Amino acid sequence: MNKKVILVACALLAFVPWAFGNNYILHIATMVVIMAPMALSLNIMMKLGQLSIAQPAFMGIGAYGSALLTMRLDFPPALSMLSAAAIAAAMAAAVGPVFLRIKGLYFVLLTYAFAQIVNLIFQDWTSLFGGNNGLHGIPKFSIFGVRLDDVHQYYVLGLLFTVATYVTMRAIERSDIGAIFESLNENEMLSRAIGSNALAWRIAAFTLSAFVAGISGGIYAFYLGSLSPDPFGFRASVDLIVINAVGGVSSVLGPVLGAILIVPLPEVLRDARQYQLLVYGIFLLVFVLFFKQGLVSLIRRSGKGH
Repeated sequence: MNKKVILVACALLAFVPWAFGNNYILHIATMVVIMAPMALSLNIMMKLGQLSIAQPAFMGIGAYGSALLTMRLDFPPALSMLSAAAIAAAMAAAVGPVFLRIKGLYFVLLTYAFAQIVNLIFQDWTSLFGGNNGLHGIPKFSIFGVRLDDVHQYYVLGLLFTVATYVTMRAIERSDIGAIFESLNENEMLSRAIGSNALAWRIAAFTLSAFVAGISGGIYAFYLGSLSPDPFGFRASVDLIVINAVGGVSSVLGPVLGAILIVPLPEVLRDARQYQLLVYGIFLLVFVLFFKQGLVSLIRRSGKGH
């Protein structure tokens, strides 16, 4: 079984929610296609050897920015979403030169501190962000005069963005830029010796990852119609790490497969929510011990067996 077969299977799987004709199933599927690009945004940083805890913060900036630009300044929703994502990207570009000079644990701590600061602003600046009571009454997304009113339409929007993000990340992975990223992760000194500007490439990747997270946040805000700081906290970072670990970091297909498997778990375990972390732990143990490259390693092994 090769990657093309898996991609065809994923494409067919994308039509399954319509087969059920059930809004609950479509809601879960919509959350999958919102979180898959988020996992891909983390994946590009992990390929550089940098574990960013800031992705949910960038998603929150995209979500709140999209909502507020539409509600307070009457921006068209599509323009609001692009503008908010650009703000998230600009913020990443601003802090990147400081954060990305550091690797390993201290980079993780810096991005964690950044994410906590952003989340605290969402909580404490009640006049703008609504605090813990949340922001409500967010208008529905519309583009070219078409208003998205139901879950079917938001599923299509999220699916299109997931495909676009996957294609972009796959193109980067297979290009000279992907080779540079790999060399920076494996042997930065050698990469610098042949002329690569390590810091500039890391900032570019960080900025791109923030933009992707910002768009995901915008789709999330318009879909739900209300926001609170909680979905953009540390727990979301853990979810993204688990998705990448289970799916596999080495390939851009990994985060997509991980999202398909992990994102539905909270709904599957709704009646036993206290066991959710236990199930996460079991998944991580199994994949770390037996499938260190995640689900993509199973695909590779299967392909070699034929």
